[in-house]
Amino acid sequence: MLVCVFIYCVLETVDFVAPDDRVMFRTCEREKDRVVFQMGTADPDRALTVARLVEKDVAAVDVNMGCPKEYSTKGGMGAALLSDPDKIEAILKKLVTGVSIPVTCKIRILPSLEETISLVQRIENTGVAAVAVHGRLKDERPRHPVHCDYIRAVARAVSIPVIANGGSLDLVKTNADIEVFRKAAGASSVMLARAAMWNVSVFSSRGPLPVESVMEEYLKYAIRYDNHAFNTKYCLCQMLRDKVESPLGKQLQAAQTNTEIRSVTQERLQARRDALQSGGQEEQLVMDGDVTTMAVKFERSVIFKIINWREYPPHITPKMFLLEWSRKEKVEQPLYQTVQRAQDRGFQSIVTVAKKQYRSSLWEKSKKFAEQAAAIVCLRVLGVPEGRIGEEDSGLVCKRKREGKTNGAVEEEGSKKRHVIDLQREAESAAKGDQTVNASGYSNS
Repeated sequence: MLVCVFIYCVLETVDFVAPDDRVMFRTCEREKDRVVFQMGTADPDRALTVARLVEKDVAAVDVNMGCPKEYSTKGGMGAALLSDPDKIEAILKKLVTGVSIPVTCKIRILPSLEETISLVQRIENTGVAAVAVHGRLKDERPRHPVHCDYIRAVARAVSIPVIANGGSLDLVKTNADIEVFRKAAGASSVMLARAAMWNVSVFSSRGPLPVESVMEEYLKYAIRYDNHAFNTKYCLCQMLRDKVESPLGKQLQAAQTNTEIRSVTQERLQARRDALQSGGQEEQLVMDGDVTTMAVKFERSVIFKIINWREYPPHITPKMFLLEWSRKEKVEQPLYQTVQRAQDRGFQSIVTVAKKQYRSSLWEKSKKFAEQAAAIVCLRVLGVPEGRIGEEDSGLVCKRKREGKTNGAVEEEGSKKRHVIDLQREAESAAKGDQTVNASGYSNS
């Protein structure tokens, strides 16, 4: 329980401090009419005590009734409240009648539309100023599509503002997408969490701004208001997303203070700007332990104006070239290990060739593309052509031609056609040893 309010004159902040001197919540005058204090609670009286403590320094109080995480639900908070509408009513009525600022809450949808509408109508009758509806069930996660139809039906059934939530991954990537999501859900407004953490300029009509600029601006505020270093690292790593395992991401996680974090971040970002200004390429080799990495993506096709242009032919891939190279050099065939991270279902692969490992530092949308990207890194390090259109003949020929079994131009042409099929079959055979695991680590299972 928060027991002390401390006015920090040096930082010009208002701090809410626990008995062990930990700052639980820090705000300032500039935020007073903008910041909403969200709490997790399962007790009406304790909720009111906390709300009264903060009400003079925030714009509104919100109760999170949608969090599905165990640390919340095991205490009867978050989404656990969805199965106890009487307690929801008790908490909200206590707050609405006990504080002078608006009270809102956030829920998730229930198994049926009828149940969801009934719950929101009961919530409306408590006197709350608005309700946010996350368009997923308690057991659904970001990888599941958001149910805009539920939010739309709820908005039609009540008179209070309904705030649409849950569109960060699939629906909202730019500022313009916010209005698209709002209309699709029939809501009065939109609540964003992950999209805002990834790049807060999503709220700007001029955005999205380069994430490097957002990181630097965020760091200024983190240092200005002496933000806890752990929280600063967490927010910056959220912004890095698929680069969280990059050298910058690892150095960030190792830093212990905001000063160290600033030093690491500014040094890396400046080095990147210098490289770009000097004509340097993004595709620079970086050693990550024993793994050679490079920021590359496998682009099967690119649409430009009305022309469909392919970087790689439809029947030839970098994996095929790497497999042929390994056979030509008499080394073990490439072994791919793939991981998938939960937050956006991205894939990343490591390929092992001649006892050395290679991977792209970027995450791909599928296992196949991740493996192709790893193969590209390996081929570029080896200086071997990778099969792009316009490349010179690599000399990596088919099995039949290597064994000298061609007779004349007609058979050679037939051999070229068989070559594609052979390579595809060989690549599929090699893939039987490939591995896919979750982002917690690599496995041979």
